[in-house]
Amino acid sequence: MTDALSLHGLTKKFGDKVAVNTLDLTVRASELYGLLGPNGAGKTTTLRMVAGLLKPDAGSISVYGIDSLADPIAAKRIMAWQPDEPALYDKLTAWEYLEFIAGLWGVDVKTARQRAEELLRFLDLWDNRNERTEGFSRGMKQKTALAGALIHDPKLLMLDEPLTGLDAAIARQVKDLLVQRARAGGAIILTTHILDVAERVADRIGIIQGGRLLAEGTLAELRGRTGDAANTSLEDVYLQLVGAAAAQAPAAASA
Repeated sequence: MTDALSLHGLTKKFGDKVAVNTLDLTVRASELYGLLGPNGAGKTTTLRMVAGLLKPDAGSISVYGIDSLADPIAAKRIMAWQPDEPALYDKLTAWEYLEFIAGLWGVDVKTARQRAEELLRFLDLWDNRNERTEGFSRGMKQKTALAGALIHDPKLLMLDEPLTGLDAAIARQVKDLLVQRARAGGAIILTTHILDVAERVADRIGIIQGGRLLAEGTLAELRGRTGDAANTSLEDVYLQLVGAAAAQAPAAASA
């Protein structure tokens, strides 16, 4: 089976700073992949390159077998990207926004309306569908943006901190939708600093630091790398792996 996302040697520099450093990473089809790492580790830069918003300095990006650097339009047709700050058109209602986004993707009107209703109902926004998004709370805007990302039924969904600032009830709705989508065959890669969320919903977890993949695997596999017990939390495993790598970095630099 073709992987949903395959990155090889992906590199991005900003001046003298290396944000992503020869990164190799694979997300499988029907997988919810949690991408973790400290601030500045390269998570968002990586996703922005996959989304076609940044051009890598080196490396390759394959989305379901499509070379996204050679054929970016074909790759973009089957993916969606939602940044940490929802970008909406404030003067549009939630329904108008979804109709507009569906039109950009060339989704036929009947299908667009059906998907819009399903998404708005699932995300508990149906009663607000005719309200302008300028009056929405952050959580409502986040859910509307997520519905917009899903309206063209992408095979690969990339989410940057999708749960930041959401209350528990709204976060639960979003998590349920993501898990349901992965189980239905979609591939999802998300970044989050909320480690218990990654622990509960991610099939596999990748930890990057300094733009490189530090560790990857299921929670059980990551526990095995650190020698931790079966009931050790992802937070403890994460802090141990990141802390050990940070401690080795100065030693390597001075060697």
